[in-house]
Parts: sequence; structure tokens; C-alpha cells
Amino acid sequence: VILSAGNLATTQEVMNHIQRDIDYPCGGNNLVNARYLFEAAEYVGRVSVQVQREHSAALSQSGVSGETTLLIGGQISGQPHGLMLIYPQGNYITASPETPYLQIGESKYGKPSLDRIVSPGLSLENGAKLCLVSLESTSRSNITVGAPFEIGIYRKESLILGNRCRFEQNNPYMVQVRRTWNDGIRNAFHALPGFMPEQHSNIVQPDPAFPQQQEMQQQPIPQQQQLMT
Repeated sequence: VILSAGNLATTQEVMNHIQRDIDYPCGGNNLVNARYLFEAAEYVGRVSVQVQREHSAALSQSGVSGETTLLIGGQISGQPHGLMLIYPQGNYITASPETPYLQIGESKYGKPSLDRIVSPGLSLENGAKLCLVSLESTSRSNITVGAPFEIGIYRKESLILGNRCRFEQNNPYMVQVRRTWNDGIRNAFHALPGFMPEQHSNIVQPDPAFPQQQEMQQQPIPQQQQLMT
């Protein structure tokens, strides 16, 4: 399975090159004759870099980025299953127990739920449910992301993509997930301990006897420091 984020034209051309190499091998590398998943990732990375290089001059003149980031996942018979993220530069990283998920595209809004819940022992069904939560959270905060959402589930040693699901915005299950997740977040917020400002005040107030100190306290904080705070 290959997923992409970035320039759509680049992605489509990469996929066309991959399909051509499968249809007409000519003794070269392709996805079919890869012996390891990392060889497949290296091959796809080379094709991606080649396509980007062919159009880089024209795209640069137009101020358009031709970069695409790819995810490749699956299993080659006799080898362990895996998931790899291929950068626009052609290099890649792989999922591991320390990094149990990989994400491309708009990531900042859907990432918190993944960071809090994902673990190597998470079931495929719960993993799929969490993906929907992450996608829904992203679409809620970014209008450029929206339904339909697609989920694919691969079970190791099966060598086929057994389950593939598509969810529209008004899908009954999607509506239930959205409502339950939102209600759960609100309930968790209201269950937090009450905040008492007088119990947490730890900023020393200026002494009226020293007006210079009071004047320094009232000076505006530089913008960079405000951001850091």
C-alpha cells in the first residue's frame, strides 16, 4: 500500500512510473521483484526524486513545490511486515516499537490523540478507530481536510489488504465517533480539579517602596519572550 501527501501531479506521475515498471520490467527494479520492504522503499524513493528533478526548474520559476511525501506499508512473502515513510529527498524511516506510527500530510491537529493512545500492543480494530478520531480532529480544525476518510487494514502473513472502508461525513458510525469523542473531551475537562488562582499565585508583586522595580515590572515583555511563555 502506498499513501501520499504533497504535490498531486508529482504523486500521480510517480505512481504511473511504478505501474509502467511492473507492466514492462525490462530487467530493472520494481515493486514486484523487491526482496525486502526496504528495497521497495528505496525504489519508490528513487522514482520520486527522479520525477521531482525533471520538473524542479519549471516549478521553481512558478513558485510551486513539487515535493511529495509517501508512506509504503505491507509485507513481502517470507519477510516481516512493516511501514516506512519516504521523504521527498528519497530517504526513509521505518516504524518501530519506539515510533509505533508514521504520519504524513496535515499532522499537527490529529497528532495529540495518536501520541496519547498509540502503543505497539494496540489492536488493529482500535488502531483503525483511532485513525478515524485523528482524521476527524484534523478536519474539525482545518477546513482543507475533510471526508471521505478511508481506512485499510492489513493482517500480517495474509499478503492481501483484507479490509478497506470508506466513511463519508454523515456516515452513522462516523457521526457516533465524532459525538462520543467530543463529549468525552468535554467530560474530561469538567472532571479536572478546580483552578484556584489564589492557591497558585507565585509571582512576586512589586514593592511600592521601590518605584523603579514597579516600573520594570510594568515594562512590556519582548514578543519572542511572550511566545516562549
